[in-house]
Amino acid sequence: MRRRHARAGAVALFLVCGCVHAAPRPNIVLIVADDMGFSDLGCYGGEIATPALDGLAKNGLRFTQFYNTARCWPTRAALMLGYYPQQVRMDPPRGPAPDWVQAVPKFLKPLGYRAYHSGKWHVHVVPRVCADGGFDHSYRLEDHDRNFNPTRLIEDDKPAPPVPPGSGYYTATAFADHAIRCLKEHAEKHAEKPFFTYLAFTTPHFPLHAPPEDVARYRDTYLAGWEAVRTERHRRQKELGIVSCALSKPEPQIRAPSGKAGVERDVDPGEIAYARPWAELTPEQQRFQATKMAIHAAMVDRIDREIGRVLAQVKAMGAWENTIVFFLSDNGASAEILIRGDGHSPSAAPGSAGSYLCLGPGWSTASNTPFRRHKIWVHEGGISTPLVVHWPRGIAARGELRRDPGHVIDILPTICELAAGAAPAPPEGAPPFPGRSLVPAFARDGAIARDFLFFHHSGNRALRAGDWKLVSAGIDDNRWSLYNLAEDRAESKDLAAEEPARVRELAEKWRQLEDEFRRQAGEPAGEGAKEKRAR
Repeated sequence: MRRRHARAGAVALFLVCGCVHAAPRPNIVLIVADDMGFSDLGCYGGEIATPALDGLAKNGLRFTQFYNTARCWPTRAALMLGYYPQQVRMDPPRGPAPDWVQAVPKFLKPLGYRAYHSGKWHVHVVPRVCADGGFDHSYRLEDHDRNFNPTRLIEDDKPAPPVPPGSGYYTATAFADHAIRCLKEHAEKHAEKPFFTYLAFTTPHFPLHAPPEDVARYRDTYLAGWEAVRTERHRRQKELGIVSCALSKPEPQIRAPSGKAGVERDVDPGEIAYARPWAELTPEQQRFQATKMAIHAAMVDRIDREIGRVLAQVKAMGAWENTIVFFLSDNGASAEILIRGDGHSPSAAPGSAGSYLCLGPGWSTASNTPFRRHKIWVHEGGISTPLVVHWPRGIAARGELRRDPGHVIDILPTICELAAGAAPAPPEGAPPFPGRSLVPAFARDGAIARDFLFFHHSGNRALRAGDWKLVSAGIDDNRWSLYNLAEDRAESKDLAAEEPARVRELAEKWRQLEDEFRRQAGEPAGEGAKEKRAR
């Protein structure tokens, strides 16, 4: 069976990029944004200026039903290790990892690749990025509360000096700088080898920090309010063909589970904990909320600018035609409101190092257009991500959409098939990889068949089987709801009462998978079901 799958993968790669053995191995650039919503990019319906990523989409592919795990660390673990986070003790993080855990570079190194990491890591079960993860160079941020003056940085597995305040440092720019330095060194010393670059941003995750000149470009963009922005994004998404579903209903009663009660009063008189109708807000609240979204937009805008610089370096090396670029987000936008790090000074300019602002539920709902809920939940708003794929030499399609359901567990098998011409064999002692290679989808839509996709985070559970999705939220007392995503990806019509047999069947499948994954990780069966909701 495995041999047949490997041969099919090699044939698919032959059809996409020509003879596997004759063509040089492709370079691979994997880029991840942090807490960016499904609709933030221009090519997914947003009004934020993202010309670099829009250009990749225009000359490549956009996936419309691609999923993450609803949170930073489980998504990044799945990307790097190729397994559901429950299989590798990464959700919740329990460590140590099973002995068979192996990160992407360990698969690529025998094929001659050099590997570089810049930015966030968050894969706790692989503690050293170079020594344990197999990267040749790494610039790692462990301080996720400061974008201008982080205090905990690690370079090539060794502590780096903290950044002094007022130095002009900004995380997204620093990560791109490091990626570019690695690529320049590669061109100078290792030009005969292919490269794998993992560029992992911490923006637009809170705190909302951005250079003031970036914020100024969006200062008045969001004064119309979150309902108006959401409606307009949804209109553009339907024009682009990204979605066909209706706009999900507002849920103003929903509050994110993180942050202490009343924290909004410590932030600003304009802060609110719930996504109330925009017309009910005072002018002071409207201006404050519009400013927060302006900062979020500036952070996404800056990511795009930095990506543009990195891609320019790839072009300068003469590597552009045979470099495949993947871009996605680690979860949906966040409704959280909290204060960490250096705290928050109400007198500090919004978006500066002295402020600590969060996007909040109103704008998170807009960022996740057209879907329900937010980061942490496994409704569509928490787990849906854009996925842009671009490869001039290997993908003939230009500007096409792919509606195949996919998941971050698919990225490692895809990378390995691109590099080796066949699906990867699991490490010794490991279970089979749960993901599917996306390579067949490069040639045509509807090329990837799968039985299910599994989700579990912070007491929120889901199973997608075909077009059916069973989903439950701890905040809703763990009741199962059932949706037909082919007709209702907005999750607005619960069919559980009409389809009790289907609910029982899918719920039992979810339980079996949960137990199987926990056993594979060396944990007692059913242990994950006891997981308490993070508060």
